[in-house]
Amino acid sequence: MSEHKTMKQLQQDVDIYIGQFKEGYFSPLAMMARMTEELGELAREVNHYYGEKPKKATEETKSIEEEAGDVLFVLICLANSLNIDLEQAHEIVMKKFNTRDKNRWTKIEDEK
Repeated sequence: MSEHKTMKQLQQDVDIYIGQFKEGYFSPLAMMARMTEELGELAREVNHYYGEKPKKATEETKSIEEEAGDVLFVLICLANSLNIDLEQAHEIVMKKFNTRDKNRWTKIEDEK
């Protein structure tokens, strides 16, 4: 297993990978279509493992981990192409959840 990477390092890894191809990043709209496709594949695997829909004998075995990785890769591609720092985006979202939604859910310590 490799060392733990920051989101910034993950974004750099993807940028280096994509940078070796003349085509570069797909358009944002094409990446949204790809993201939708990958989310569907992730949903399908989750449904096979935890839902009521068993896999067909002819279907390829894929892991939820692999499908989640595909979603992450496309998200990073989209962010990179739009110059979005995902670490900063995460901080913005966490601030929102810790302010707007701070009393929305029952905290574990409140149950004791």
